[in-house]
Order: sequence, then C-alpha cells, then structure tokens
Amino acid sequence: MTGEQILLFAILGLTLAGFAWARLRYDVVALLALLATGLTGLVPPEEMFSGLSHPAVITVAAVLILSRALLNAGVIDVLARRLTRVGDRPMVQVVTLTGVVALSSAFINNVGALALFMPVAVWMARHAGRPPSFLLMPLAFGSLLGGTLTLIGTPPNIIIASYRSETGTPAFGMFDFLPVGLAITIAGIAFIALVGWRLTPQRSEPADDGGLFEIENYLTEVRVPESSNYAGRSVHELIESVADEADVMVTALLREDERRRLPSTYEVLRPGDILLIEADSDGLKALIDETGVELAAGEDAETDEDDEQAAGELTLTEAIIAPNSRLVSRSAGVLDLRERYGVNVLAVARQGKRLKQRISHIRFLPGDILLLQGREDSLPGAMNRLGCLPLASRGLDIARPRHVLLGAGIFAAGLALVAFDLLPVATALVGAAVAMVIAGLLPSDDAYRAIDMPVIVLLAAMLPVGQALETTGGSALIAEALLGMADHLPAFLMLALLMVAVMLLSNLVNNAAAAVLAAPIGIQIAQGMDASPDPFLMAVAIGASCAFLTPIGHQSNTLVMAPGGFRFGDYWRMGLPLSLLVIAVAVPSILWVWPVAG
Repeated sequence: MTGEQILLFAILGLTLAGFAWARLRYDVVALLALLATGLTGLVPPEEMFSGLSHPAVITVAAVLILSRALLNAGVIDVLARRLTRVGDRPMVQVVTLTGVVALSSAFINNVGALALFMPVAVWMARHAGRPPSFLLMPLAFGSLLGGTLTLIGTPPNIIIASYRSETGTPAFGMFDFLPVGLAITIAGIAFIALVGWRLTPQRSEPADDGGLFEIENYLTEVRVPESSNYAGRSVHELIESVADEADVMVTALLREDERRRLPSTYEVLRPGDILLIEADSDGLKALIDETGVELAAGEDAETDEDDEQAAGELTLTEAIIAPNSRLVSRSAGVLDLRERYGVNVLAVARQGKRLKQRISHIRFLPGDILLLQGREDSLPGAMNRLGCLPLASRGLDIARPRHVLLGAGIFAAGLALVAFDLLPVATALVGAAVAMVIAGLLPSDDAYRAIDMPVIVLLAAMLPVGQALETTGGSALIAEALLGMADHLPAFLMLALLMVAVMLLSNLVNNAAAAVLAAPIGIQIAQGMDASPDPFLMAVAIGASCAFLTPIGHQSNTLVMAPGGFRFGDYWRMGLPLSLLVIAVAVPSILWVWPVAG
C-alpha cells in the first residue's frame, strides 16, 4: 500500500465517520473531504471543483426542478385525491399507497413524492382510527423501491449511469434500470402489503378525537382600558410582555365599528380597543396581571355574535413541514410568521407528541406537525410559501386540467428525448425544466428553491474524491481484496457480496456518496474477473438505493420518523427482511438482464 493510498483511506475513514456521526450536515462533511484531498495533492487543484459541471450533478438539479413543477401543475394531486377513496381496510391502504408512491418516485424525486403523499397517509390512518405509523414506514420504503425503476428515480442511478460511460460503453438509458427495478419493486410491495406493515410499531397518538392536538386554548375578549400602560403601545409589545410565561395570540382587533382579523403586530393600541385573545387560562391570567387589560366579554348582548363573525374567517389546519421548507432549523419568532405570512403557530408536534416548550423558541425540523391558524382564503397559499403540506384531503387542490396536461406533456417530451437517444439526459431534462418555467408552471424563484443544494454540494464534492479513489489505485486495492474470494465464490455470490456491502454503507451515509465510492470498486472487480462491469454497477445502484435499516440512510426514512413516532431501532424490523428479499430478487434479475460474461 502506497503513502497516497494510506492517506486517502484515512481521509475516507474520517469522512464516513463524519457522515455516520451526523453532527455536521453531510454536504459540509463532503466539502471537508474535498478540501483534504485537494490540499494533500490527491486531487489536482484544477479538478477540485470539476464536480460542479459533472453531468450527474446537472441532471439531479434538473430532476428536482421538474419534480417541483409537476407538483405545482397538479399531476400528482390528481392521484392523491383518488387515494382518499380506497376504503379503510389496512392491507388495501398499504398496497395502494405504497404502489402509487413507488410509481411516482420513478419519475419525480422520491423525497418529493413521499412528502406529497404523506399527508394523505396520515389523513387515511386517522379516518380509519389507526395510528399513522402503520402507513408511513411502508410509504417511505415504497418511495425507495420506486426510485430504482428509472434513470431519474434516484441520484445513485444517475451516478451509476455516468460511471458506465467511463468504461467505454454508453451511459445507461432512461429505462435500462426498469427490469431489475420492477422485479424488486413488485416483490417489495407484495412483502410490505402482506407482512411488512404488521412489523411496523403501531404507536398511538395522544389525542382521542382523530386529531393530533387537543386544543386547550380558547378565544377570550380583553379590553385595553385608559389606565393600561399598553395604551399607545404596539400589539407586539403586549404579547412580548408575557412571552417568557405563556403563548398568547391576538386573533382580531375590534375598534368601534372596525374589525381587523389577524392585526399587524405593529398596530398601535388605543384605549377602548377590544382584542380577541387565543390563550389558555394560565396565559390569559398572566396577560391580565402583567398588562392591566380587562376581560371584556358580556359587555353588550351583540358581542358574542359579533365575536363569532370576527373569528369566523379564521381557520385551523394541521400541516407537516417538508424537507425543503424555509421553516427548517428556524423558529417562529425569527421568521415573524404573523407579519410576513399571516399565520399563527398554535402548537407543534414531533415524533407523535405535542411539544410543551415555548413555541417561539422551537427550531422546526422536517416532519414536524404544526397547528396553524390563519384566514381561510389565504392559509393554503401561506403554507405553500412556507413549504408545509396540509394534513387533510381538502388541502389537496386539483389543478386546472390545462396545467396537468401541459406539465405532463413537457415532462413526457423530455423523457422521450432521452429514451430515444435524441439528446443527452442532462441536456433534455434541463430543457424540460426551462420549458416548465417559461410555461408558467414554476416561478423562477421557486425553481431555484426546488434545488436541494446540500445534495448538489455533496455530489459535486464527492465526485472528485471518488475519482481520487480510482487514480491512486485505492479502488483497485479494495477490489483485489474482494477478488481473492472470487476463486472460491461464483459470480452471483460476488454480486450479492458487493450489494450487501453497499447496502450497509448506504444505511450509514448518504446514498449518493455510497454510489460514488462504490462504483469504481465495482468496475475494478469486473475488470479483475474479466467480466462485464454492467451487473456490478447495477448491484451498486440497487445497494445504494435500498437503505431500509436506519432513519439516516435516506431522507425518506428521516421524513417519516417524526410524524410516525419512530425510534432509531424501529426501522430494521421491517427493513431487514425487506433488504434480504431485495438481494434475493435483484441478484438473479441482474444476471438475467445483464450477464457477467463481457
């Protein structure tokens, strides 16, 4: 082993440890690995940032934009609406939801497909009187299986396709992954529907009325008297006076004959103003004691009717925070949600339980469930801008047919250009993404927001590192160690061994990083066996995409963890037998479609 190889393996070991440790985000870990290999000369300076222009990176970005455009066009909403009619039988719900999300994941980003159908799953589970956990894990695993169906279903497939072009043969096409992917997807869905969902922890939610939140707060009128120190001060100052003690929301302001719903927090209070306060009894008492406002209910006979009218345009809804939401890692206080979006966050639930800490201090995470209050006509738009998905079927709006057909047509045209080899995949999909923006299906600002930059940075950083593994002879060294077993093992066991190794790696690190590191090794094994690299690259693709054992192996697994109330150790119960089934089905399927003989 040369000095360069020792140094590279040390860097890769620290990188994998950083991925598994998860204290730093995976894109930051990847950048550190790139800097380490660049500063030590393992990656030439002129190639350090070559990953940014790699076709695989461009293709992944285009797929993310197209996925968002298809969601905006309502293509997937049509399917989601139909799913609410499948009935309450658990097996029917599981097979239908898992099958539809798998099909959707073949053509749009699998995390995006899961995020859209997850609210439907939660609604269906509650409607049937069961905890959402029995549907959410099958849904996540279905999105991973569906990603194996096509070139654009998941980033590992795009990466593997680009590595194939380095072997002197054309890159894998749009549907080259379909035969093997379809076999494991059908087998996986059948297992999940018949057996797998029964292995999922069935954790009950705390509420007994079909919803997650028990609403303890109520609307109360308070009046600002002349003697109050807060006459002439803002609504914001009034609320902040008790911010450390209680959650208090001002839902309306009544001033003479004028009624303002969700008034600005910068509104200056006047003596005689009546405020509709959303607070529990302790919060209301703290507000009265601290500010000198007075209870105003019952002062005249028309007040109750007027209050109902004033509050009538306000509505409550539960929503899940999507992975790309602008709420992630930020708090309601920092975002100033009332002023900027016209919504109040009344409660937050995480891992199936309502959080008891101060809402203004909670840093939101993907998968958190929020109880939002806002005007009925503007709340859906505010949730869309914030990146939240409603937990109710009525929130799934079917777009106009013109948008559905237009979006589907542009996407189908892009796929056809790739399928018939008329344009390279990156060129065709970037063109389709631009067409979506020009057609008005996706605002240009939303197109940039649709790009998951941590994934893009991860790929751009790890591709040169993966290349260093090959140029230093590191991949050949690992392949030689594995080839020592080739004399005693048949080809199908070598494929299975490689797939198991990649599958284990992808459960600890990002699946794209696993594909980047494992693809050169697969090629070296094929060369050492004087075999075709195709079956080994396919084994890497399947292994990198099927991370069923942990919540950190894939964003889909992470996304369902909070609303399903799952723990780290829950995933292997269904994930382990599913992984074994995938290996048992994938290996013979690969050898049938992609023979080992070169």
